[in-house]
Amino acid sequence: MIRVIGIGKVKEGPFRELIEDYRKRIQPYHPLKVEEVKDEPIVTNDTAEAIKKREGDRLLKVLKDDEYVILLHLQGKEISSEKLAEKLERDLAVHSKLCFVIAGSLGPSREVIERADAYWKLSDLTFLHQMTKVIVLEQIYRAFKILHHENYHK
Repeated sequence: MIRVIGIGKVKEGPFRELIEDYRKRIQPYHPLKVEEVKDEPIVTNDTAEAIKKREGDRLLKVLKDDEYVILLHLQGKEISSEKLAEKLERDLAVHSKLCFVIAGSLGPSREVIERADAYWKLSDLTFLHQMTKVIVLEQIYRAFKILHHENYHK
């Protein structure tokens, strides 16, 4: 099982449609769940650390002990789609449950960082949160296409 968990709800519209499209495309290759955890409103009298902590606590509650957690993190390693496919194949051979975690807009809490088994950096660029979920799903789909030696436009 692969789970992709992200802080914040993706409302109806183009991003929601893309998320659903990639979820359906991945299903024939491997069981997949896409889940959302409530985000924390950013208020002026709260510190970024307090907000990250509350969001992190919500994430930790839904992570399972037997999951291999891959956190999207700025300190992670950027890898090519081909290397991601190789990593996905290796990880699935060793771990029956993978979980890709997308923290809130302020980043992950210290506790979530400590819980992660691996870190993946998409880019030095900053993306909309909704777009990040789509990119992660698209790259998982692309990885399966690569692993199955199937054409997928470049």
